[in-house]
Amino acid sequence: MEEYKIQLTVNNEKISAAAKAEESLLKFLRRNGFTEVKCGCEKGDCGSCTVIMNGKTIKSCITLAIQANGKEILTAKGLEKIEIGRKLQESFVQHGAVQCGFCTAGMLMAAKGYLDTNPKPDKAEIRKAISGNLCRCTGYKKIVEAIYDVAVGDQK
Repeated sequence: MEEYKIQLTVNNEKISAAAKAEESLLKFLRRNGFTEVKCGCEKGDCGSCTVIMNGKTIKSCITLAIQANGKEILTAKGLEKIEIGRKLQESFVQHGAVQCGFCTAGMLMAAKGYLDTNPKPDKAEIRKAISGNLCRCTGYKKIVEAIYDVAVGDQK
């Protein structure tokens, strides 16, 4: 298989590495040490691999690594450097929205991406926004509450 050298920025860290033409961004990120990006279904259904690329929430399992060439990627690990990211992480813990933790990184990224576009959502809007991310543990109530509290807290 043919390989291409790509350059991207992940959590403000410049990465330059080879990627196979058919390699997903998910596999590329994990191979380069960004294991906080979880591998679930590899079909774009579960959302555990959600990242933000150039300000847009994407599922990295259905995005080719070469499509990320020259782009900026934010993963859950990068959230600790952003105020809203830290608030979301703290709120997830406070509300018990982490449980097994497998979906947490993707949920956090979906929440951050959504709050960037709609900083004052109601709970129904939050439920719709995270509907592309699956969780088997929490029943979503705790996750919605955690995101809502961050949004309401920013309105005070």
